[in-house]
Amino acid sequence: MIIDAHSHVHDPVHDHLALLDEAGVDRAVLFGTRPHPERATDLASFRREMSVLDETIGGRSGGAAGYRAAWQELDAACAAHPDRFIGFGKVRLDVGAEQIAEDVEREVVGRGFRGIGELTPPPDEAGRVEPVLRAAADHGGLPVVVHGFAPTTAGDLATLAGLARRHPAVPLVVSQLGGLNWLTAVELARETPNMYLELSTAHLVFAVRLAIDEVPERTLFGSDAPYGDPVLARATVERVTRPGELRDRVLGGNLAELLGL
Repeated sequence: MIIDAHSHVHDPVHDHLALLDEAGVDRAVLFGTRPHPERATDLASFRREMSVLDETIGGRSGGAAGYRAAWQELDAACAAHPDRFIGFGKVRLDVGAEQIAEDVEREVVGRGFRGIGELTPPPDEAGRVEPVLRAAADHGGLPVVVHGFAPTTAGDLATLAGLARRHPAVPLVVSQLGGLNWLTAVELARETPNMYLELSTAHLVFAVRLAIDEVPERTLFGSDAPYGDPVLARATVERVTRPGELRDRVLGGNLAELLGL
């Protein structure tokens, strides 16, 4: 089974399904989203969507209304295509620990999602993720995915590794291979048994090769669609691996094992 470990709701959803079919991807982890760059038709509309992305990855959530809209889109896509999408639910980090625990129970577990994410704490404030890890542990160790590209810092990655070691029952996935701090991310993952690396948007093929070599059982093929392309992301993994067990694990086996599929 080929599983894309990182994608966001597309509008329309059938465009996403076409991308997965073209890439030979069986299923995809699906995150809710406020920005929709795939809707853009020109530079001005693309800038508008990317300004929403900047708010999101900068830790500015847009409030409860923005979350509700993203949850509804995610619910609809997963309900319409349960054979293709594996839903992960995002929760707010700008509320108290008790509210976070309630949101995980209601908005993630209650909706039948398989994990939590993609979380976007403000830069240098990755410690805000800890109440989510506690809640994830209370529900059997739900996987938690945290944004890894800019504005996430090397310090944030170190904080996340420390939190992962403090909550060993929770798989903590750093997305986008840690962005420009990919070497730090690989080093930290190598030392942290429950820290996983999702490989989308890597700038260097060598970074993908090194990550797979160092943590072969905790690296996950992902595209970050619509920002990345499943065909290209799969080709990158296949470029740096040989046919066989290792490639199969990275392209889906590791995540299938993590999620009990």
